[in-house]
Amino acid sequence: MTGDFFSVFTASFVTFFVLIDAVGVAPIFASLTARGDARYRREMAWKSIFVASLIIFGFAFFGAWLLQQLKITIDAFRAAGGVLLFLIALDMVFEKRTERRETRADEYLEEHEKPDDVSVFPIGIPMLAGPGSIATAMLFMSQSASWEQKGAVLSAIGVNMLLCLVVFLLAAPLVKALGESVAGAITRIFGVILAALSTQLIIDGIIGAFGIGG
Repeated sequence: MTGDFFSVFTASFVTFFVLIDAVGVAPIFASLTARGDARYRREMAWKSIFVASLIIFGFAFFGAWLLQQLKITIDAFRAAGGVLLFLIALDMVFEKRTERRETRADEYLEEHEKPDDVSVFPIGIPMLAGPGSIATAMLFMSQSASWEQKGAVLSAIGVNMLLCLVVFLLAAPLVKALGESVAGAITRIFGVILAALSTQLIIDGIIGAFGIGG
C-alpha cells in the first residue's frame, strides 16, 4: 500500500466518520431499542449496519454509472455535494440534525408501541445511510482515478460501519457515560470539520467546472 492509499483513506474516513456521526446516533438507537432485551438490541445493531452498508456500498459502486447516464460531470456533482454537506454541517453545528433525528424516533415510538424492527427505518435509513453519506460515497468513488484509491474509499466506509456497530452494541453504557451535553459538543465539533471539508469540495468543483487556474 502506498502513501496515496493512506491519504485517500484518511480523507474518506474522516468525512464518513463526521457524516454518519455514530456517537450522535447512539442515544437515538438506545431509546428506540430500550423496550427490547439484550438479544433484540444486538439484532437491531447488526441488521441496521447491514442495511446501511448495503445502500452506501451500492451507491459507491454504481454511482459513477448513474452520473454518466444522467450526463452529470464529476465537477458539477462535487460542487453540489459540497453544498449539501455544508447544509448538513450547519444543521450539526446548530443541533438541528439531532433534533430531526429525535423527532423521527419519537414519532416512530408513538406509532409503534412495541416496535418490532427499527433497523431499516429510521436507523438504517436515513440516520446512517442518509443523503450526505450516499452522495459522498458516489463522489469519492467517482473522483478516484485508480482501483487503489477506490479500495481506500471502500475501506473507509467499511471501517466506519464497523465502528458504528461497536458503538451500537455499547450504546446504553456509552450514552450514560457521555451524557447529552458531551454528545452535543461532539456533534458540533464534527459539524465544523464537515463545514471545512464541504467548502473545499465546493471550491474544487467550481475550479474544475470553469477551468480556473488550469
